[in-house]
Amino acid sequence: MRNKEKRKRTKTSTFGSPGREGHDSTPFYDSKLYEGLPTEEKGDYIENSIPWKFLDRVFNSSSEKMTELPDNSIHLMVTSPPYNVGKEYDSDYTLQEYLEFLKRVWTEVRRVLVPGGRACINIANLGRKPYIPLHSLIIKDMLELGLLMRGEIIWDKSASAGTSTAWGSWKSPSNPSLRDVHEYILVFSKNRYKRQKLEERESTINRQEFLDLTKSIWDFPTESARKIGHPAPFPVELPYRLIQLYSYSNEIVLDPFMGSGQTAIAAIKANRHYIGYEIDEEYVKLAENRAREFKQKFNAPKLTDFIDNQ
Repeated sequence: MRNKEKRKRTKTSTFGSPGREGHDSTPFYDSKLYEGLPTEEKGDYIENSIPWKFLDRVFNSSSEKMTELPDNSIHLMVTSPPYNVGKEYDSDYTLQEYLEFLKRVWTEVRRVLVPGGRACINIANLGRKPYIPLHSLIIKDMLELGLLMRGEIIWDKSASAGTSTAWGSWKSPSNPSLRDVHEYILVFSKNRYKRQKLEERESTINRQEFLDLTKSIWDFPTESARKIGHPAPFPVELPYRLIQLYSYSNEIVLDPFMGSGQTAIAAIKANRHYIGYEIDEEYVKLAENRAREFKQKFNAPKLTDFIDNQ
C-alpha cells in the first residue's frame, strides 16, 4: 500500500477561489487591512461562579450596573435593546445619549463574560429621513470596547411582512422608500474566538442545526406583540438558535433587556440557566411568570443540577 502524502497547506488565494482544505490564512490576517482592529488576548481561562440565588432570575434594575454578577461569569449574552422610538418603555434620548446608554451596558456585558464568551445583539435600523444605521453604530462601539466581531446574521422577516407598501412615492422615482424586512444579529466574542469547554458540559446542537445555523441568513417569523403582552418581543426561536450555536449545556445566558422573557424561555428550552435585567416592574413579573409556566411544562432541571456540576 502506498503511503499517503502529507497534505500541503495552501496559501491565501484570491477571493472566490473554491476549496478551503488546509488553507493558511495567516498572510491575510497579517496584512495592513487588520491593523488597528481588536486582536485576541492571551491568558488563562477564568470562570467565576455566580451565587445560586441569582440563577434563573430577572432583576428589576438597570443593566448599566449588574452588581450581582462577578467578572468572568457569563457564557453567553443575547438581547434586543429598546429602540428609543417612543414606545411605552423607551426613554426619549438623543441618538448620542442612546448610544452612550447602550455602551454603558455593553461595558458591563464585557466585564461579566468569560474569556471567549459571546455577545449577540438583535437590532433593527430606524427611520428614513435620514436612515439611522444603528447596527453599524453599535458595531463601532463594541469594537472600541475591544470585543472581537465574529460576524452578523441577517434575520429575514419577509415571510411575516404585510402587503402594504413602504412610505414614500408610489410607482415613482420621486421619493420611493425601502421596506425593511430584515433585522441584524451582531455576534462578538470577549478576548478570544474559541470557547473553553469544561468536561461536564456538552454541545446540544445536532448536525442539521449546525449546518443551518452557521449560514448568515436566518428565516423565521416574527412574534405577536398582542399575544405576548409586550410591544416588541423577539421570537423565542431567535435566542434559542443562538444558545444552541454558542453555548454548552447547563451554562448561563444573560439578557440585559429581558422584556417579556423570551430569552429566559429559550434558555429553559435548551437546558441552560438565565439571568435577566429589566427596569419595568410589570415586565419583570411578566417574564418571571412566563418562564415559570414554561419551566413547569418543560420539566426543566433544578438549580442544584448546575451547582453540582461546578
